[in-house]
This record gives sequence, C-alpha cells and structure tokens, in this order.
Amino acid sequence: MNTTRDFREQIRRYAAFVLSLFILALGVALTLRADLGSSPISCPPYVLSRAPQGGLTIGGYIFCMQFFFVAAQVALLRKDFQKIQLLQLGVCLLFGSFTDLAMFLTEPFQWDNTLIGYTCRWLQLVFGGAILGVGVAWEVRCDVLMIPGEGLPATIAKVFHIDFGKVKIVFDVILVLAAIVLCYVFWGRWRWDMVGIGTLFSMFYVGIIVRMVNPHLSWLDNWLTGGQTPPAATAAVSDAPLVITVSRQYGSGGHELAEQLARTLHIPFYDKSILFAAARELGTSPEHLLPKEQSVSNTGMLNMIVENGGGVSPEMSLSEDDALFMAESRIIRALAARKSCVIVGRCADFVLKDHPRCFRVFVRSELDFARKRVAGYTQLPLAEVDRAILQVNRERANHYRRYTGRKWDDARNYDLVLNTSCIPIDRAVALIRTALPRKKAA
Repeated sequence: MNTTRDFREQIRRYAAFVLSLFILALGVALTLRADLGSSPISCPPYVLSRAPQGGLTIGGYIFCMQFFFVAAQVALLRKDFQKIQLLQLGVCLLFGSFTDLAMFLTEPFQWDNTLIGYTCRWLQLVFGGAILGVGVAWEVRCDVLMIPGEGLPATIAKVFHIDFGKVKIVFDVILVLAAIVLCYVFWGRWRWDMVGIGTLFSMFYVGIIVRMVNPHLSWLDNWLTGGQTPPAATAAVSDAPLVITVSRQYGSGGHELAEQLARTLHIPFYDKSILFAAARELGTSPEHLLPKEQSVSNTGMLNMIVENGGGVSPEMSLSEDDALFMAESRIIRALAARKSCVIVGRCADFVLKDHPRCFRVFVRSELDFARKRVAGYTQLPLAEVDRAILQVNRERANHYRRYTGRKWDDARNYDLVLNTSCIPIDRAVALIRTALPRKKAA
C-alpha cells in the first residue's frame, strides 16, 4: 500500500474500496442465488449457512473463516506481519455484512428447475459473474488492503518458498473439498446447487471480465488521485524522471539499441531485472515465469498481486499471466518514479501512459534484416528462423492487445518509430537522444 498519498486521496481510496466490497457482495449473492455452485472461497461458508444446524448467516461464516485466515498469517509471519494488515478483519466484517445485505436484496431472484428457470439461472450466473468482475477490477484500482482469502496463500508461498500458483490451486481445492465433505455431513450427498458447474465457471469467467473491464477504468484512477498525474503527482512535470520505453520487433536490434542508449545517457537499463523482481514478489522463480511473460493462456489459478501489496479480491480467480503482468507493472511504476531509466518491453509504454516525462520508442525492421540477426544469435536453421520471428512478434502483439486493448505496432502509441533496416543502431541512438525532451536525465 502506498504511504505517500495525501489524506484526501486516502479517503477517496477507502470510500471506493468500501463500494467495491458491496459490488463484490452483490455479485456473490447473484451467483449464489443461481443455485449452480459457489466460487471456491465462498463454498464452505455457503454450505454451512444452508445447513439445518447452521447458526450463522453466510456473512457470519465468511467472517469466521477469514478471521482464521488472518490468525494463520500472524502465526506464520510472526514479527514480519505488518500490523496495518489487521485491518483485514474490518474488511471481513464489511464484506460479510454486505454479503448478507445482498442476499436479502436478491432473495426474489430464485428460479425453479423448469427449462425457463434453468435458463434464467445461467443468465443470472453470467450477470452475477460480470458484476463480480467489475468489482474485482474496481477493488484492485483502490490499492488499499489485502483480503485474507488471498493473504494466507501469499503468506504460505512466502514462508515455505513455494510457487504462489501452486499454493493457490491447492488452497482452492481444499476449500472445495471441505465444502463437499460438509455436504455429506449435513445431507449425506453432494449438493450440486452449492458446489457445481457454476464453481468451475466462476473460476475462469470472472478473470475474463476483469481483463475486459480493466482498460476502461482509467477515469477511476483519475478520481482516486484527485486528477493528479501519477506517479509524479507531488512534483512538477519538469522535475520528474525521464523514462524511455523501448518496444521492439524480434530481430530488430531493439534490445541492443536500448542498452546502448542507457549507457550513453548514463542511466539504468531494465529488462530481465523486472522479471526477477516480479518473481520474488510472487514467491516463484524467474525460470517459472519466463515462458509466461507473453503468454495469452486463460488457464491457471493465481490471483493478482497489485500495487505495493494492495488489495486482492476474495472472488478473484485470474491467470498466472495476469498476476505477472500486475506485479511487473507495479515494479515498472516504482522504477519510473525513482529516477531516469530505459525500460524494454513489458507494455511499459502503456503502464506509464500517465507518466509526465515518458518517451516511447518502437523499433522495427524488415524481415530480411531480422532474419540475419536471429539466425546469427540463435543458430536456428534458416527454414525455422522466419517461423520463430513471426511467432515471437505474434505473441508480443497478442500480449500487448490483451493488456492494453491497443495494437502493438500502431505508430500512434509511440513518440518515435525507428526502422533499423535503414538506420544503423548507433545512428538510431543518436536520433533518440536528439528527440528526447529538452532536459538532462535525472
């Protein structure tokens, strides 16, 4: 959580965060009322609340379960547990109360088992999942507190040095299995209306909605910051660090160009080091994350790690690729706020779209030029070189479109586009230096 915000911004963020909890609770209630199965984190509380011997509401059981999650974090982290994270208990209380309120408000939205009723239940599941996705994207933008349901898996991953993705999968499976066991304890059979196809559907559908909604919430960022320009909201634009982002086609020499540019300007160069930092934050290894940097897989069960250890939704079931992108984005913004630098790839031009002194470069080349370079440093047979170039460029383009909604090679996204087939790298570096904003690098 960012501690440099002024009081008014903190008030706006917490107010928006509380609203996001209600949106999430409404989405949870609508999906539960569909009677097609609850999400993993809601499974045990929902089953207990429906049990004949149940003494609490679903909100009450949610609070009890997540109180245990916080206690487990304290036990595992001990002196490393941040005291501010005790506010997670307040979040649990609010979310539980909002869930009970939303269950009351959605009570009329229950359907029978006729064809029309079953169709309405699926439509309600889809609509409720969409509301959940909006709530997730909204809550992440607030960047205030971590939710216990995600804090415990993150703590386990950190303490035992296990990949967070694996921990989250096992954690969710345990919750679902516990709910199934409770079904047999109370009813002697598996209740598909509580743990069913809707459970699996929610795991993937909510993540898709989040990715669709997220690019359209920039207005919320502006409101949360009071219209200031992050990440240099408290500094004059002329005093902000100069950050140069370099996007490049495979084989164009863009990486070499970026390194040379950083050397000539005497400023840091960041590429794989961002991945290593993200790996540390996610409790995994760089080797595990490397194939995922430009993956567009929709599978996986890793939840987002957001800005400075901030909010992670109790209903978020996003892919490991999304978690990596969010972790790298947080690191990129932190680097760009600190001092002038050159950053290669990782959608940095988009991540820093609001940075007051970001200069965006795109490096391209003709296929013949790229073919010779790639053949030289990969030792691939010429027959495979073209396929490799097309594949890498396609992955980069798909990755960029997925997280930005923009076309990767669209010149309108950049301040300068260079063709290294025509301009030698040394000359390209000189051109960039000439085109940079008129201020010495900080």
